[in-house]
Amino acid sequence: MTACGLRCRVMAIVLALASGALFGAGLLISGMTQPDKVRGFLDVTAWDPSLAFVMGGALVTYAVISRVIVARRGDPWFDIKFHLPTRRDLDLPLILGSALFGVGWGLAGACPGPGIVAAASGNLDALLFVGSMLAGMWIFSRTSRS
Repeated sequence: MTACGLRCRVMAIVLALASGALFGAGLLISGMTQPDKVRGFLDVTAWDPSLAFVMGGALVTYAVISRVIVARRGDPWFDIKFHLPTRRDLDLPLILGSALFGVGWGLAGACPGPGIVAAASGNLDALLFVGSMLAGMWIFSRTSRS
């Protein structure tokens, strides 16, 4: 629990839901919930650059806003501290996990965010994707030593 108690916890959940809804709406509007868009980005013979523009816009937005937030405010509004990664090393599990994610992304044409948005529409392929992703997360949580 945070320093300001239940009110902060509720506001954090409300803001997380609003952020998720905004993210999902952006994915829908940009067409990134369509696996063919992702495959088009990965296809070197008929390249579709639209995903690069979406990712680039997100990267620039995050890079600027995160620096402004941290510079102007020492602590987050609804938690005791920012939870930022501290590890900088590359190890075998990270490299293998990244490779597995990339292969899955290329084959399925979806990653977790767009997959969840597409699954919410009832798309059977997306539901299968999200179910498989959740099963993989569960297996990892049961077998991981960390």
